[in-house]
Amino acid sequence: MMSVWSSLVGQDAAVAKLSEAAASARAIIAGRGGGRASDEARSMSHAWLITGPPGSGRSVAARAFAAALQCTGEEPGCGACPGCRTTMARTNADVVFAATETSIINVETARSLVLQAQSSPSQGLWRVIVVEDADRLGESGANALLKAIEEPPEHTVWLLCAPSPEDMIATIRSRCRHLGLRIPTAAAVADLLVREGVATPDVALEAARAAQSHIGLARALARDPQMRERRRAIITAPASVRSVGEAVMAADRLLETAKAQADAQVSERNAREKAELLRQLGMEEGESATKASRTMIRQLEEDQKRRSKRALTDAIDRALIDLLAIYRDVLMVQVGGQGELINTDLSDLVHEIAQDSTPRQTLARVDHIETARRRLIANGNPLLVLEDMAISLRPQA
Repeated sequence: MMSVWSSLVGQDAAVAKLSEAAASARAIIAGRGGGRASDEARSMSHAWLITGPPGSGRSVAARAFAAALQCTGEEPGCGACPGCRTTMARTNADVVFAATETSIINVETARSLVLQAQSSPSQGLWRVIVVEDADRLGESGANALLKAIEEPPEHTVWLLCAPSPEDMIATIRSRCRHLGLRIPTAAAVADLLVREGVATPDVALEAARAAQSHIGLARALARDPQMRERRRAIITAPASVRSVGEAVMAADRLLETAKAQADAQVSERNAREKAELLRQLGMEEGESATKASRTMIRQLEEDQKRRSKRALTDAIDRALIDLLAIYRDVLMVQVGGQGELINTDLSDLVHEIAQDSTPRQTLARVDHIETARRRLIANGNPLLVLEDMAISLRPQA
């Protein structure tokens, strides 16, 4: 049986720190019986901020740490005891996982987490609250959590996940112990995919490079040839853009590809949730609803609309990150860098773009793509944002 830490790829320093903290947590438990906790307990904190780039494994690290805190095996995080197994399966009653599929974690959700944090553990050793998208806390939601993190019950541990410390308000950031994760190497991610039986070594390495070591995305790319083809279509589009008309058409194709990907991600779940709600209400599809039923159906549809919007935004952002990877490779070729290309299968395209442009033009294109990402986050119209970006990517004289 592998330990809970085996799912963390290329994070040896973080695993060492979390393992030490889990051992300290045991010392704290031992000291609650009236004795004095040992000095080892100083490695443990009641609140943690786990940061790292997308794909570094923030939520995986938080879940593994939560499992180690609930572990009753010989070594914290054994992976075999009930505490480890139920936490890794997300079924432990004393571990709360909070994530959002919308653009923001609202204040009602934050208050619910605060209320759950006050409860004593029912079976395990700690009450653990894992907030996987803490950077999506609105101002009101963050303020609702602040008091609970400032003065938590002695049995509660908060694990907040965000891309960087700056994504959290300063008052919460200052009350958490920070743990930074690094991006694992493509070889390490490929090795994980091979061990999981997801793909052959060649496909696994290609997927890991294309995903820029984002473990979840690399796993999806390795499993789905159609997804790899969609990615290839997106990142090869700039080479064919020569006029404003072609740029507009390329933007439209990119948006349609992102919509198809987002719809595939949420449509089945949306239909399943609506069918389940109708079943609970004792209704058939197309049957007239009572006023109370209409309210519940409308609330579900609004939640699904917000989820679909986030899925589309995430799909477009992923496409733009893939475009950035192409221009990163182009710039490296232009300046004679010695690093390895991300898009090794598109080496001819990379060298073609590098030959037809200058490093200054490449940097300008990177800036245009980053501007498009910022506009999308600020709720800009996706089609207009992509059209403006595509026009800016045309070859310049």
